[in-house]
Amino acid sequence: MEIQVNPIAPEQRRQPPTDETKLGFGKLYSDHMFTMKWTLDKGWTQAEIAGYRPLSMAPASLVLHYGQTVFEGLKAYRTESGKVNLFRPLENCRRLNRSAARLDLPQVEEELFMQALEALLKLDREWIPRSYGTSLYIRPAMVATEPYIGLKSAAEVLLFIITGPVGAYYPEGFNPVRITVCEEFTRAAPGGLGSAKTAANYAASLLAEKQAIKKGYTQVLWLDATHRKFVEEVGAMNIFFKIDGRVVTPSLESSTILSGITRDSVIKLLKNWGANVSEEKISINDVLDAQRNGRLQEIFGSGTAAVISPVGVLEYQGQEYTIADGKTGELAKSLFEELMGIQYGARPDPFGWVKTLD
Repeated sequence: MEIQVNPIAPEQRRQPPTDETKLGFGKLYSDHMFTMKWTLDKGWTQAEIAGYRPLSMAPASLVLHYGQTVFEGLKAYRTESGKVNLFRPLENCRRLNRSAARLDLPQVEEELFMQALEALLKLDREWIPRSYGTSLYIRPAMVATEPYIGLKSAAEVLLFIITGPVGAYYPEGFNPVRITVCEEFTRAAPGGLGSAKTAANYAASLLAEKQAIKKGYTQVLWLDATHRKFVEEVGAMNIFFKIDGRVVTPSLESSTILSGITRDSVIKLLKNWGANVSEEKISINDVLDAQRNGRLQEIFGSGTAAVISPVGVLEYQGQEYTIADGKTGELAKSLFEELMGIQYGARPDPFGWVKTLD
């Protein structure tokens, strides 16, 4: 499909931020966006890149009433030589399609997805920050736009991609965060939407996260909905534990955990390094027993936004546990430096993860 590119007039373009130390996360947006429409009878049509603008949809649009929507998150990185790198972008397209299938939304061709990304980044290349540790966040999203008050799958859908320059996701940057285990609420149940990147999963976590922040914690660690004892993931990242030299992360078998692309990258890196790493069920009691016995060496999270986030404090049932003396562990540091090095083109890419744009 041909993508119509309609740039805004030069005088309408805004100046990208010059102080890249104050970018924050998720508050700034580039000049252009990609949109494409889908209907049941015609499929995908009207692929266009034009100025960033509000969306126009009917108040009766299905997404507003029944939550039929999925999204993705990836980044563009500017290398020291000025080139632009994408990190495993096809995996984001594939996960978008898996999420879409679970929400009964249409699939997007990988070639078209990449074509749209490259054209959009080419047009807004100046919005990609230049400082190491900054990037251009890319948010593809698919929403059901058919106006209909009644429970059904939409016959009209909009796909859009917006971008914006970002710095560190957490205020702490690459420093240990404080997390608390949520016992009052659950995030996802087996057979539900936990493995899909859809708005409902994140909406369900907001109240717990707000309560955690009030108590002085950065994020919530979720337990399984059935037994309330098996560790699943943190609100915005997957979780890893280093116990007795072995790295453990919760298994995806329950279909309640998001299949993180950074998570998969961490596992592949660790195996490549010869580390003992496994995906399995691990209970919160197993984690705390290891902590009490001096066997828990590190906890860290992984995700596109934060990359690697060490955990310095874990709270459960009113008691705080300081992990690794509250400091960043060596493994988390090594993984962070390796992944960032690959993403910014400063280190070799043995897996072919990086796509460099012309």
